[in-house]
Amino acid sequence: MSKKQKKVLIRIIAAAVLLVGFSVLAAQVRLNRWLELALFLIPYLVIGYDILKKAVKGILHRQVFDENFLMAVATVGAIALGDYKEGVAVMLFYQIGELFQSYAVGKSRRNISGLMDIRPDYANVEKDGVLEKVDPFEVEIGTIITVQPGEKVPIDGIVVEGSSTLNTSALTGESVPREVAAGEEIISGCINLSGLLKIRTTKEFGESTVSKILDLVENASSRKSRSESFISKFARYYTPAVCYSALALAFLPPLVRTLFMGADAQLGVWVYRALTFLVISCPCALVISIPLSFFAGIGGASARGILIKGSNYLETLARTKTVVFDKTGTITQGVFEVCGIHEHSCDSGSCPLQDGHSMGTPQEEKLLEYAALAECHSSHPISISLQKAYGKKLDYSRVADVQEISGHGVIAVVDGHQIAAGNDKLMKRQKISYRACSCVGTVVHIAVDGVYAGHILISDVIKPHAKAAMQELKRGGIHTLVMLTGDDAKVAKQVAAQVGIDEVRSELLPADKVAEVERLLAEKRQKETLAFVGDGINDAPVLSRADIGIAMGALGSDAAIEAADVVLMDDDPLKIAGAIRIAKKCMGIVYENVVFAIGVKLICLLLGALGIANMWVAIFADVGVMVLAVLNAIRTLMIK
Repeated sequence: MSKKQKKVLIRIIAAAVLLVGFSVLAAQVRLNRWLELALFLIPYLVIGYDILKKAVKGILHRQVFDENFLMAVATVGAIALGDYKEGVAVMLFYQIGELFQSYAVGKSRRNISGLMDIRPDYANVEKDGVLEKVDPFEVEIGTIITVQPGEKVPIDGIVVEGSSTLNTSALTGESVPREVAAGEEIISGCINLSGLLKIRTTKEFGESTVSKILDLVENASSRKSRSESFISKFARYYTPAVCYSALALAFLPPLVRTLFMGADAQLGVWVYRALTFLVISCPCALVISIPLSFFAGIGGASARGILIKGSNYLETLARTKTVVFDKTGTITQGVFEVCGIHEHSCDSGSCPLQDGHSMGTPQEEKLLEYAALAECHSSHPISISLQKAYGKKLDYSRVADVQEISGHGVIAVVDGHQIAAGNDKLMKRQKISYRACSCVGTVVHIAVDGVYAGHILISDVIKPHAKAAMQELKRGGIHTLVMLTGDDAKVAKQVAAQVGIDEVRSELLPADKVAEVERLLAEKRQKETLAFVGDGINDAPVLSRADIGIAMGALGSDAAIEAADVVLMDDDPLKIAGAIRIAKKCMGIVYENVVFAIGVKLICLLLGALGIANMWVAIFADVGVMVLAVLNAIRTLMIK
């Protein structure tokens, strides 16, 4: 509990003790009316002076109609009518509700603030043989910083010395530590658990991963959902409407009784009903619980390594019925391995290259060497797997005239020979006759000086939780699962069948993926949304075009954090289902609160206008409904 909340609690206890004490005294001793008023004004001012102050400020700034104004008018009016205890009680219970709401918001905020623990306080820079703590903002790119055991990594960089174990739970929500050694990239926000690390910074602090994540989380509340925007507009018109309705209730019935019925006006009775009407009508339950529900949803998701950029995206995610996946790096690990080298042709299953075995013939070894050299300037996973399988140091001077053709492959001159390494499209483009491979995997055809020389078979590894993730999505109400890939149809269909995906679109160029998403968007039903899941590096155009873009495994990826609406901080596809579950639960709680709050208030307003409900019923309709709605809202934090 904060210092401010403790002060409010002390005021509540003091006012409650004084109210009970003076009520007992008034019951035992017949007090003068003015003395009784003076006594009850003490607890009233103890508990309500800040509300009165805010109401006066609102009037002076021409922002009259808010809950402070309603509470001030209702309680001052009740005291003016001689209902001292009711006036003090209304203000007391209102403050209790406000304290409860403040505590609930603080609890939700702490869930998000847990991420703020990744913010580093300093960076260790060695000067004259002594470690000096400096502000991370002052550290320039290329500076060597030292991270000792137990400290946070302050800035992104590359480990130049040492090895250690990192705790990444604040970023990913996972407790499994990560090993890091010299030569490996390291991102800010991790905690160094064991060894001493020396890191060469590759970014300024303002551009590092930790800064981008903190900025994303801090600005999440600024993106309002349609529900929040509606409630804000509703409160703007609703509050003046009930004030004028209360004014009419106080004076029109007495006027009608006097002018047309010749009866006693009973002005005090109708004013009391109007004041009860005002207390009941206070829109606190809606104005507080709806934003709190979204805030708690974003906080609960962030604690699990799911960063949602705003409540508008949470609302859109809840309506998702179609999920489209990229294949490499999303469903599969993106770790390609050479599993076969076939000279000219192959029979099904004949893969001479296996773990721990030789490649077979010298011709096959030469084929791999040509492919590795041709692809040596590419950072594509397939290129890296070819270089890894070759296993020898590459002599870049042997390679010239490299031409990389997007979605096709590479053409380069190696040792004076023109080498074409790529897929079927490249062979057709170069008008080279090739032989199809009957094995399942990604096939890299090799042609030397325009003559087909054979092909290399490469396979990707499916992520362990991919199949379970698809089952969870279908169980959660997703009716269409689609996979888009640039890979060939045979590989794509096999991966889709293994994990349980309904539709497959293969052999797509980056522009084709956008076109496919456009087609699916045109086909979907009204109010349903389409989510695209990619690794966030090469899929930025598609992530931006989908109704909701989800970047998976985005640690350290600037492109992912910028392009996506939802960022999953690790590679676990099960978190996609988790994000949608949180969004649906959050929206369910929002609708429950709207129906409950409006329903109870309408019933109590009618009872108040008819004189059936008194000020104590009004207290329940205001404070009681607010407390119940807030309790319901914070359930969003507890979604498994």
